[in-house]
Amino acid sequence: MAQAMKIAIIDDEKDMRQSISQWLALSGYDTETFASAEDALKGLGPDYPGIVVSDIKMPGMDGMQFLRKLKGVDSTLPVIMITGHGDVPMAVEAMRMGAYDFLEKPFNPDRMTELAKKATNARRLTLDNRALRRELSDGSAIMSKLIGSSPVMERLREDILDLGQADGHVLIEGETGTGKTLVAHALHAVGARANKRFVLISCGAFDEDSLTRRLFGPAEQDDPIPAIEEARGGTLVLEDIEALTPALQARLLTALNEQGTPAETRVVAVSNLQNEGKTSEDVLRADLFYRLAALRVTVPPLRQRGEDILTLFTRLSEQFAEEYGCTAPELSAQEAAQVLQAPWPGNVRQLVNVAERAVLQNRRGTGTIASLLMADNAESETTMTTEGKPLKEFVEAFERMLIDNTMRRHKGSIVGVMEELQLPRRTLNEKMAKYGLQRQDYL
Repeated sequence: MAQAMKIAIIDDEKDMRQSISQWLALSGYDTETFASAEDALKGLGPDYPGIVVSDIKMPGMDGMQFLRKLKGVDSTLPVIMITGHGDVPMAVEAMRMGAYDFLEKPFNPDRMTELAKKATNARRLTLDNRALRRELSDGSAIMSKLIGSSPVMERLREDILDLGQADGHVLIEGETGTGKTLVAHALHAVGARANKRFVLISCGAFDEDSLTRRLFGPAEQDDPIPAIEEARGGTLVLEDIEALTPALQARLLTALNEQGTPAETRVVAVSNLQNEGKTSEDVLRADLFYRLAALRVTVPPLRQRGEDILTLFTRLSEQFAEEYGCTAPELSAQEAAQVLQAPWPGNVRQLVNVAERAVLQNRRGTGTIASLLMADNAESETTMTTEGKPLKEFVEAFERMLIDNTMRRHKGSIVGVMEELQLPRRTLNEKMAKYGLQRQDYL
């Protein structure tokens, strides 16, 4: 559940701080007011769950001194400064010192709400990342997030601990839904940059012009700081690295070369190309690829994780059962075997969805695990796997096994198989013909 964000309002004028507080409260924020910077500092710690709105001109400690103090307490705390008419140069100086933004009196209340929304979203992300870093700062906590005792997961945790201490850039590869972003968080959290900025950009979510501005600038009004600057000294994660155009690849390479060795900012590139039968090396220019792939991590697909699959399914089912106020489904030996043998084309992300639907089915007292798995395994025929085979081969082998076992259990009863797998008669007939299964063989 998302943490509720607070807004601390500091202004020596009672009417002003009350009017700001009332407006932001009407917008759904939890506000608290202070008449002086000195009073506010007593209640603003390094993990303050919110943002600060402060006047610049105040008796005693003024807004600029207050900003310096706050940045010493928590350099990532968003501070919105309020300036009088004509004090724009002072506001610009505040921005240079690290203020999130500023408002010039008299300001539009809607503009304040808009800024507050952006700042609280940024703060929430910072606190979430910080909490994750703390959780991942020791080996036992890494295991609690990267669940599993299979050899491939043991190796993944070892890789994270080893590469987290290195300085080189990292390329993370793996099929969709395997948890590549969590691995990127973990690499940052266990390394020397754990207390520095962690900036994540999904390259596939922008058009070329917008991505250029987001990565390198120049920023337009209301744009965030260019990511290259924002992540300076920390970690910059680039998801969907294959979405970079040749021009952006060239700019990124230049930025990496300008950093020198060791790199001031570590770049962690995340690739999703494996699902398309290609590799990062196929689409990135060679010099950029070899810079980014100095260190590589491959996140294993779920089907390679053996008994981890049941461990994950059980834990997820229990979590969803608690959320929905019902009991978690208990898998029979047959259902456990089906879960273990499923190809899981969507990996952990698919397992989460199946576990939730299994809980809902159990609450209603209808449906089977087999029907969920059968319905969930429709996937593009061109999708490739970590093993270098078309995913279609895994899906078809599983479907054939599932139909074959179900036919044996129901002694060739088409109606029984249709009900258990929740397949229309025509679909079942087509799949039996496709896999060479004949009803008379089960009678």
